Amino acid sequence: MIAHIHKFKESTEFTNALKVTISGVLPVLFFSNLGQIATGITIALGAFFVFPSDIPSNLKHKINGLIVTSLIVSGANLIINLFHPYPILFYPILTGLIFLISMLAAYDQRATMVAFSGLLSVSLSFAHLNTGWFEIMKHAGLLLSGGLFYLLISVMFHYIRPNRYIEIQLVECMKLTSKYLKLRGDLWEFNSNRKEITKKQLYLQVELNTIHENIREILIRNRTNYGSSNQNRKMLLSFISLVEIMELAIATSFDHNKLHQKFDAHPFVLITYQNLAYNLSRSLKHLSQSILNKTAYQSKHSLTDDLNQLEEAIEEYKKDLGPIDSIEGVLMLTTMLDYAEKQVEKIKILERAFTKTVQLKDLNGRDKELEKLVQHHYYPIHTFIENLNFSSTIFRHSLRITITILIGFFIGKILPFQNVYWILLTIVVIMRPGYGLTKERTYHRFIGTVIGGVIAFSILSFTPNTTILGCIAIACMILGFSFNPTNYKIGTTFITVHVIFVFAILTPNMENLIQYRILDTIVGAILAFMANYFLWPSWEFLNIPEYLEKAIQANRNYLKEFSSLYNSKGAVSSSYRLARNQAFIEIGNLMASFQRMVQEPKSKQNKLPLFYKLTVLNNAFLSSAASLGTYTQSHKTTDASATFNDAINQIIQKLDYAIFLLHENKTETSEPTETSISSNNFDNLKSIRAKEFQQGMEANQAISLHKMQEAQLVIEQLIWLTNLSDNIVKTTQQLLTAE
Repeated sequence: MIAHIHKFKESTEFTNALKVTISGVLPVLFFSNLGQIATGITIALGAFFVFPSDIPSNLKHKINGLIVTSLIVSGANLIINLFHPYPILFYPILTGLIFLISMLAAYDQRATMVAFSGLLSVSLSFAHLNTGWFEIMKHAGLLLSGGLFYLLISVMFHYIRPNRYIEIQLVECMKLTSKYLKLRGDLWEFNSNRKEITKKQLYLQVELNTIHENIREILIRNRTNYGSSNQNRKMLLSFISLVEIMELAIATSFDHNKLHQKFDAHPFVLITYQNLAYNLSRSLKHLSQSILNKTAYQSKHSLTDDLNQLEEAIEEYKKDLGPIDSIEGVLMLTTMLDYAEKQVEKIKILERAFTKTVQLKDLNGRDKELEKLVQHHYYPIHTFIENLNFSSTIFRHSLRITITILIGFFIGKILPFQNVYWILLTIVVIMRPGYGLTKERTYHRFIGTVIGGVIAFSILSFTPNTTILGCIAIACMILGFSFNPTNYKIGTTFITVHVIFVFAILTPNMENLIQYRILDTIVGAILAFMANYFLWPSWEFLNIPEYLEKAIQANRNYLKEFSSLYNSKGAVSSSYRLARNQAFIEIGNLMASFQRMVQEPKSKQNKLPLFYKLTVLNNAFLSSAASLGTYTQSHKTTDASATFNDAINQIIQKLDYAIFLLHENKTETSEPTETSISSNNFDNLKSIRAKEFQQGMEANQAISLHKMQEAQLVIEQLIWLTNLSDNIVKTTQQLLTAE
């Protein structure tokens, strides 16, 4: 329990909750002592409105984003109050205002949250409409001051703990990477459910891709703006190592069925390797706990000893079968050992980053490559204009939420609802571009509201004084904002308790409050849910072909870069690294799209099995291509043969054809011409290599083993890539022809 409380207290969500609570409570307390509590509440609302746009970033982007949000929040309130007395002008202006604010999401995550803040301001503007120029300007000015006050608090927190967010993100990244490595170890269990384990790995990759993007953005921006301090170098080296550990794990795939067939009679080999795989995972987990708890790190596992035990197991296997019969098995085990050695090396680099001073040379220029992956934040008008069509998900969502808010507003006006703004607020908070997330938030908001109401009125039945209510309200506010990002149901429960207690303090006669709040929540939730289903829905089966096309394109580009690297034998180029990283990003986007599709109604999960198969195939393709690239970078390879280049060209042709099918949505075009490469050719090459090795034709046995290992890895991966490209084309054709 103590460990969980400590983890909660150190979390980013708790820190953010403290910021918004301080920004909201201090103005209320200060102005209530002056007898102007309404002023304090308005300033607090300004802070609440701006808070959602305070996403993790470097200080410059944080300040600019919060200032812009403050201006939009106060400006939206000003426009609504100015034009509300004039219905002929008000309704067109309200419609345009909601639509334009919603369309800001066409840019990036920060702009999406700015739009959310703006829509919150629009919704709650109807809680109290002001009259008279002075009152209108005063109210908008107080909202602006509340936003700027929150900015001040946020900047203060930034300087108090400037690196804590990155540390927490790195800890989370380590934990997820540790889980991924643990799942790889689970694959070695006899009769393990490999399909289920693979699915869990795919979901973890989606989470890790998001965290990698967040960390990369902040670390590189901080390095660019403030130079490379020891702390920033430490974070950069740690992040680079974590990315490389993950990519190496994805890049090194094993045929577990074949390995079990070959080594089940020698279980000590597989058990030794599995133990090493688990200890790789444990080392990362232990390091993450050390960082989170701010304790000195001491390794609990001797990974070097684990490697030695695996080497001894390989030698024992070789003795059991003899030098000839053990050749193929030894080559497989050597590949496994090479992978483990690289992972141990990277984990040791990660451990040193948190135990010793990191020098600039330790980065070895790898941080320069990261800079090329960071997205540059600028907001050209043409991006906005390009999204003004029905092919844009953001455009359809903007129309949808605009119409839904207007319907909610008119329902609140026509029917005897106490607080129409609660309907609008529910729509804004619940409604998302995707059906699945909207449905989930609808359910959680309703349940949280009911539970929160029961808890609040149970406490009120004891008639506590306002001081006690105020303290509980502040505590619930902190807990509500802490849980809201990670557990919306619990967050809504605490926020409901907070709202009821605030009303109980301000309005003693509020017995019907919870009834109206539940009713308004139900109406808003139903409107949001129905709109997402009927008003230009963004079903994922309509979007996923685009993600699929980009993933295949990225895999194709990466394979071409690998081919160039294998042929040239030169240094790894920037274009290779960029193509590799882009392939990982696009595969992650594809998997995220599939996840969203699973959350949608069964009737809208069109061709789900085919999409899942293509997702798995593309992930396997990336894994195989990355395996070849990793081997080429760390080993001296032989000259590329005509057979190799013909095979690569055949695979690229097939991927090009799959891209063409998806892009043109056609199936009539003839398939690319087959090359003469077949699995038999590869098997013959392996047989020749094996025969040479067995007969001892090479003078140097170590060189022979190295060449055999290369032949086995490259040939088998080319066979696998050829099969995968065939399956990608066939499954794509099935996808486009299936009803």
